[in-house]
Amino acid sequence: MNFSAFQTQIDDLKAHFPEEAFLQIVPEAVQPYVQVAPNALLEIAAYLAQSPTHYMDFLHLVSPIDNGPEAGTIDVFYHLSSLTSEKSLILKVTIPRDIPDAQLPSLASIWRTADWHEREAFDMFGIQFTQHPDMRRILMPADWPGYPLRKDYQEPEFYHGIQVKY
Repeated sequence: MNFSAFQTQIDDLKAHFPEEAFLQIVPEAVQPYVQVAPNALLEIAAYLAQSPTHYMDFLHLVSPIDNGPEAGTIDVFYHLSSLTSEKSLILKVTIPRDIPDAQLPSLASIWRTADWHEREAFDMFGIQFTQHPDMRRILMPADWPGYPLRKDYQEPEFYHGIQVKY
């Protein structure tokens, strides 16, 4: 990504949102990103989608990373693009990993693609997306124990009488 294009996006965001909405701006990363406060995510996402300056009309991916029980956090990356202006931006949010504190607002009302991405994040990591239209498992059976992509996940020996590990 072009650093000046990234900086232009950040400058516009800073002009529209309070300083405390931005926790970290990392332009030197291989994929530059801006870390936003969880309580500012929905408003910033809506602005990015609707603003003629950004018009981020496509959510490619919601990508959680479990930082483990020691850190006690999960990072969630939102990969956004404007197909018309060929711009992109990555938002990062860090949340507690403890259930039920592992929560974020759903972005499905902004980008329809968020629906299944958020369901996958719920299914694999246990993240609850508030105001989601259909918050249920998408990959695992509805009664599967735990969240398989968490670092401390213990796979069950049996599921409904069937041996899980071979």
